[in-house]
Amino acid sequence: MELWSIFDFVMPGYLFTKERFKERFVGNSDLAELKTLITPFILRRVKSDVLDELPSKVEKKYLVELNSKQKQIYKSYIKEVKMKIETSRDKVNLFAYLTKLRELCLDPSLVIQDYIGKSAKLNIVKELVEEEQKAGNKILLFSQFTSVLKKIEDDFKTSGVNYLYLDGSTSAKNRVEMVKNFNENDDIKVFLISLKAGGVGLNLTSASVVIHFDPWWNPAIEDQATDRAHRFGQKNTVKVIKLVAKDTIEEKIVLMQEDKKDLIQSLMDGKEMDGKGLKRLSEEEIIKLFD
Repeated sequence: MELWSIFDFVMPGYLFTKERFKERFVGNSDLAELKTLITPFILRRVKSDVLDELPSKVEKKYLVELNSKQKQIYKSYIKEVKMKIETSRDKVNLFAYLTKLRELCLDPSLVIQDYIGKSAKLNIVKELVEEEQKAGNKILLFSQFTSVLKKIEDDFKTSGVNYLYLDGSTSAKNRVEMVKNFNENDDIKVFLISLKAGGVGLNLTSASVVIHFDPWWNPAIEDQATDRAHRFGQKNTVKVIKLVAKDTIEEKIVLMQEDKKDLIQSLMDGKEMDGKGLKRLSEEEIIKLFD
């Protein structure tokens, strides 16, 4: 429905009413008519076409093994949720359960107040930041959860890491000042940024490393965040590190991201989707994420 909203804003009625659009295209595996309608208005230019001198981007996916205590808590919560699903299939509750599962992957203390164990992901990110700092690289560290960014911030304060922090509460004036400070001050090595607040409008080409602490459903949002560093003015190869908790909801999110990228690629290139169509996440698909 995002596509309909964009066209309706610019050309009201071109893609029919919202209801009619849903009837014709949502869940329909044949995208030929939709491609015909939108192709005349889409100019696809990738960075390699526009910026010949832009350095390359190298993506690495790190599968992070949860520690034994985290695994135990995660599996226990999965079991509890499955029992709840059997009695209630309220989609709002299902998404709330998914959010808690994602938080357990990051750090169980985000969900369990008296949790005193460690977080595998927090340990890994400490090691990565230390390694990249020693190599003289600047780092952008993104997360969808400001709560986990605060956890990382607390650790940085303790360990003496020079950093900046930006989320949705940061004023426009402070955003500009932070960007300038990060790009010009060699002593500041890390920029903690919430994914929602930092997806657009920031030019941070002094950074050559981007770490995504957790995957998000929409791959385009992650790409926009990465582009804060991989953009005009960048002089170095950009290393993009994606941390994914092994055998968890996060791996399933990554698989869904890949499906969505295939759909976007299909619409841009005019290719068929092998039966995959525009569709919203159904209740059954949500429930499968708890398997």
